[in-house]
Amino acid sequence: MAESMKGLHRSHRCTEVTSANIGQEVTVMGWVQKSRNKGGIIFVDLRDRSGILQIIFEESDVKEEGFAKAEKLRSEFVIAVVGKVVSRSGAVNENLATGDIEIRATEIRILSESQTPPFPIEEDSRTKEELRLKYRYLDLRRPDLQENLILRSKATTIVRAFLAEEGFLEIETPILQKSTPEGARDYLVPSRVHPGNFYALPQSPQLFKQLLMCSGYDRYFQVAKCFRDEDLRADRQPEFTQIDMELSFVDIDDVIDVNERLLQKLFKETIGIDVSLPIQRMTWQDAMDRYGSDKPDTRFGMELTDVSAVVKDCGFSVFTGALENGGSVRGINAKGQGAMPRKKIDALVAYAKDFGAKGLAYLSIGDDGSYKSSFSKFMTEEELKALVAAMDGENGDLLLFAADVNKVVYDVLGNLRLEIARGLELLDKNQYNFLWVTEFPLFEWSEEQNRLVAMHHPFTMPMEEDLELLDTEPAKVRAKAYDIVLNGTELGGGSVRIYQDNVQEKMFELLGFTKEEAYDRFGFLLNAFKYGVPPHAGLAYGLDRLIMLMAKEDSIRDVIAFPKVKDASCLMTNAPDVVDAKQLDELEIALALKNKEE
Repeated sequence: MAESMKGLHRSHRCTEVTSANIGQEVTVMGWVQKSRNKGGIIFVDLRDRSGILQIIFEESDVKEEGFAKAEKLRSEFVIAVVGKVVSRSGAVNENLATGDIEIRATEIRILSESQTPPFPIEEDSRTKEELRLKYRYLDLRRPDLQENLILRSKATTIVRAFLAEEGFLEIETPILQKSTPEGARDYLVPSRVHPGNFYALPQSPQLFKQLLMCSGYDRYFQVAKCFRDEDLRADRQPEFTQIDMELSFVDIDDVIDVNERLLQKLFKETIGIDVSLPIQRMTWQDAMDRYGSDKPDTRFGMELTDVSAVVKDCGFSVFTGALENGGSVRGINAKGQGAMPRKKIDALVAYAKDFGAKGLAYLSIGDDGSYKSSFSKFMTEEELKALVAAMDGENGDLLLFAADVNKVVYDVLGNLRLEIARGLELLDKNQYNFLWVTEFPLFEWSEEQNRLVAMHHPFTMPMEEDLELLDTEPAKVRAKAYDIVLNGTELGGGSVRIYQDNVQEKMFELLGFTKEEAYDRFGFLLNAFKYGVPPHAGLAYGLDRLIMLMAKEDSIRDVIAFPKVKDASCLMTNAPDVVDAKQLDELEIALALKNKEE
């Protein structure tokens, strides 16, 4: 039978009890981590969110009734204990914050009993994630997950305090809003009051925060829930959290300045990491040319080298054919990996094909300077030597080459350098390499839609010096856009916004919108711009990704209280689920589900 707490008040969390409390009576409450009956004396590890505290039960202290209760204790029972703090009678446990003390219990109440959990509640659980997510309320008792969520709470508090100090106002924007499908798919919400009409859940607060700048609020921020009905990936969530901000009367340097100081404060006060300022900046083109990625991991080298000029006249048709088709030939040097077994090289070739490569050319340099290569028979000794020299190749190195259109070459080598770095354990989670990537292309070509689309969104300002290219070579226009990258992960991104009518109209024209279509989708913003709009810019962080890297986790699911799985479902609640026919009738919705086999 569960007992009442009546008359008891918790005086301390478990690890709030210290050697300074020796001799005092305390009241602690929590879950039984483990119980050990040594005959006449029972040791219990009591756990709450702060940590673990050892409790000693002896018959002479808790009387017969209390000792009988202690004998019943099992893992995950919830108990309240009154007792005296004493120095630990056995050896001090250096691994516990409370390792030098214990509580000699004088009273115990069993507040709640527990069935045997389906898996142990312990750090670094090896239980399958599917089972842990089904019983997420138990999984969340694990100390490592609790530390992650405590870190998340602390980080969010620091962000709020810093931005408030910098003159930002925290303003909430609507969750139910108009669908403006430009980018990922919206989650739609049917309206009962307006049958046949739908709200959309926000993919970001973008339009509303720009309206707040039109309304004169100057500096806005929000810890915002966002929703995207995107194609499935292992570590993507249908709902996620952004630290969202917008500033008026600013340019790129102003946004970067406030965010660098925010990151410096956040990392120092949460995980004790010193972020040195200013953070390195790199243009998008440099990032692609050097790392094959617009979110490069700079914790290790293995940068891309363009060898197109070196091989343009060689006899290897794979190289020359790529160049004739307007592509390039680039390589990476895996230093000291010249003796890599053929089986591993073949695995790298297969990996490269996943990113669009038709193949992967390699050249191993032996310790004696000899070459083993997939293409050496097509090139002269002089051509091979020139290629090795261009790659800074030395004895014992492995050179890998991709030849194709630039997009494929970047994608292949950018991912290949990361795969090799993982295999060589070059990715140190204790190292934090920040990088601003700037000057993104304003547009990218969509093969699917056969038109230019905005790389960020339709309200991104072009670089002033590129404005004249909008009419002649729009694909060459650079955007006043910037991403903050940490260890190869994009933490956040933003841009200076368009605020001049003529530039915005040109942008919509190039994106294939008629004036009527632009007003149909974004009319409320465009009309607001007719009444005096300040220059403004903003940025948004992915809070889940940020905390994942701070906590040194590999998945954002480990820093979200109740995450979804790969197919966007919740294993604990079984959402999404069917609803009552009555609810559908009220919404005037009829389902026409296709047969799955069809």
